[in-house]
Amino acid sequence: MKINWGVGIVLAFVGFIVFILYFVIRMSMDDSANHDLVTKEYYKQELNYQQELDAAESAQKMNAILEVVNEKNGLTIFFPEHFDEKNIEGTIFLYRPSNRKLDTQISIALKEKSIYIPSDQIVAGRWDITVKWTYKGTQFLHKEKITL
Repeated sequence: MKINWGVGIVLAFVGFIVFILYFVIRMSMDDSANHDLVTKEYYKQELNYQQELDAAESAQKMNAILEVVNEKNGLTIFFPEHFDEKNIEGTIFLYRPSNRKLDTQISIALKEKSIYIPSDQIVAGRWDITVKWTYKGTQFLHKEKITL
């Protein structure tokens, strides 16, 4: 059989289509390529956005800035020195953009001015840390992106 230009072009198109379909099917079935880029309750979080802005603004006004330190054996979050740790309550949310199963929420119960999260609770990689906390009825918010 003699292959002319028309048959060659059709074979090239068919080969390209098969190539693209192979990768589309492979990527849709492969769990390692699954990236959850938004949270589960995205729209509910958007409704609370103004409250988050107010909490972040009150943290700036009252000098309630947290310090997140990446250490060899874990992560330490330091709370402001001028606040009494007995009156601090809240939660720490560790969000992993690449894998929803690794997301962690930790309640804040301080005995010192800091909280330590050991490295066996968090794997290496990129994390979005959100600390929502209250001190004597005033809400504060700290957000930070960190790579461990």
